Amino acid sequence: MNPPNLSNLVIEERFVRASGPGGQNVNKVATAVELRVDIAASLLPADVKARLLEIAGNRMTTDGVLLIDAREYRTQSQNREAARARLGALLQQAMHRPKKRKKTKPSKGARERRIESKKHRSAAKAGRRQVSDD
Repeated sequence: MNPPNLSNLVIEERFVRASGPGGQNVNKVATAVELRVDIAASLLPADVKARLLEIAGNRMTTDGVLLIDAREYRTQSQNREAARARLGALLQQAMHRPKKRKKTKPSKGARERRIESKKHRSAAKAGRRQVSDD
């Protein structure tokens, strides 16, 4: 499947100061990226939106905005790419339509083999019981 097209989504980026490695740089430069995507107002199909809502979990706000936070790298550009890659992966996963489950039932032979194995197991366990001296 092709990577999802992010051009038809309204993506809002906000840069904040990150914690973690970076020394003095971490106190001066806003390298962490907070991506906000309004999924509710997007042009995505309804079934994709529903699956995305389920997949996103806590990252989705009550008003249908998806929040992705990236702060693993020391540069703003790398964090931006990481956040967009995560968004793409989420959309890719949501666009994949799961297969419908086909109902099946075990064959007659499979049922008989199951019952036979249960009888065999029962006999083996019965053989371990203490014999009473009546």
